[in-house]
Amino acid sequence: MLGYKGKSRGVGLTLVGRDQSSMQLRTPGDQILNFTILQIFPFTYESKRMGVIVRDESTGEITFYMKGADVVMAGIVQYNDWLEEECGNMAREGLRVLVVAKKSLAEEQYQDFEARYVQAKLSVHDRSLKVATVIESLEMEMELLCLTGVEDQLQADVRPTLETLRNAGIKVWMLTGDKLETATCTAKNAHLVTRNQDIHVFRLVTNRSEAHLELNAFRRKHDCALVISGDSLEVCLKYYEYEFMELACQCPAVVCCRCTPTQKAQIVRLLQERTGKLTCAVGDGGNDVSMIQESDCGVGVEGKEGKQASLAADFSVTQFKHLGRLLMVHGRNSYKRSAALSQFVIHRSLCISTMQAVFSSVFYFASVPLYQGFLIIGYSTIYTMFPVFSLVLDKDVKSEVAMLYPELYKDLLKGRPLSYKTFLIWVLISIYQGSTIMYGALLLFESEFVHIVAISFTSLILTELLMVALTIQTWHWLMTVAELLSLACYIASLVFLHEFIDVYFIATLSFLWKVSVITLVSCLPLYVLKYLRRRFSPPSYSKLTS
Repeated sequence: MLGYKGKSRGVGLTLVGRDQSSMQLRTPGDQILNFTILQIFPFTYESKRMGVIVRDESTGEITFYMKGADVVMAGIVQYNDWLEEECGNMAREGLRVLVVAKKSLAEEQYQDFEARYVQAKLSVHDRSLKVATVIESLEMEMELLCLTGVEDQLQADVRPTLETLRNAGIKVWMLTGDKLETATCTAKNAHLVTRNQDIHVFRLVTNRSEAHLELNAFRRKHDCALVISGDSLEVCLKYYEYEFMELACQCPAVVCCRCTPTQKAQIVRLLQERTGKLTCAVGDGGNDVSMIQESDCGVGVEGKEGKQASLAADFSVTQFKHLGRLLMVHGRNSYKRSAALSQFVIHRSLCISTMQAVFSSVFYFASVPLYQGFLIIGYSTIYTMFPVFSLVLDKDVKSEVAMLYPELYKDLLKGRPLSYKTFLIWVLISIYQGSTIMYGALLLFESEFVHIVAISFTSLILTELLMVALTIQTWHWLMTVAELLSLACYIASLVFLHEFIDVYFIATLSFLWKVSVITLVSCLPLYVLKYLRRRFSPPSYSKLTS
């Protein structure tokens, strides 16, 4: 309860010792005060307050201390005419305000409370509700002691990180439990809302008609940031969910203050349903866990509020500024690599399937497999596995360039690396290459069927290795090792594949030129098309790497 240990020491009051049942304080006169802790009421995000009941050992006086958010404490403390004004002044300075109050309890009053409190905790049905009701019986006409204003400083490089996200085409919503004034001040300090940008503060609404009028007033505004409280948000979502989400999604920035953890998760869920976009939730406290778990991608920031958020998230960072690199570099590379890898795996399987289809059609659809036994297993594993999976090392631009030009990330929003168009292109490539290899082998084979297998399978392996090389943007030394290792494994295994391949035939000049011709016909046109495309329609990143 006595949380501001350093602040208390500054005025001469020092915490000497503390355990679960007692605490000792040293006064400026070097006197030791002993207190017995009778009850502790921990902080919850629903109640927004915490309390403790202590007994002064020297006087026997029992005191109930409580601190909490001003909106909650305003109805608990005795009437005064300065609390709301001072809270507003502190909030406008960007301070997080807490109200501290106390209440003296007689021995009989405490004994009666303790009996009811123990009985409520032993209740089987509605235990939480009954416990809260008993505690609330004490929270009346408390004496206001003081206000505390804590400066919630921004971490390093928050402003440039938010600027990077905006330039990358990512819309940022700020969901917080702070007061409206504090949230607005924080948004301005973080440059979530630019200085020359208009701000529309959604006034407090309590019913449908007020929400309708305020939404109409907001609809007339253009290109302005929205600031709305949790209570008004709840009313709008109850009566005008579609209209509100449509207007809010058009805003360059949205600040939702006085939000409960449930409301944060609800907003994330509505954004997913109404926009169909992917959401990323970033939080650093326990009240952000539900929002992080509801989003498509959760990022937890380890901070002074504990590790609840980071443990519940998909990714954990130590500072907010690392979010920029996580998205601009690692996120972008992951998306492009996953797109290339998934489509290439489809191409690898469809290519051999096309060859089997052509082979069966030529031989009157006889149920005879083209490749048997180890050839099929080897094609899917040691012959092509290493080069294909080496695509996860590929990157089109350097990390520094990706961070310097966040607009490169914005290109991903168009879905060009992975779309129906790219899928159909890879399907056509697979059909072309499979057909070319199979028909080429049938035209050029000599007397025995085993020669068809040798020519077509060798051409297929070489084609796959060359296609990996065609797909790669920036070579890594492990990619070269993967290509050479796969080729070496195939050449070495030919000694043991005499059951499927004529070993003496593959050592002839006839075999070499036939395989070379078929491989060139299947791959050379694609290399020419790639060169022409990069020449006349270069991608956006090529200008940065040239």
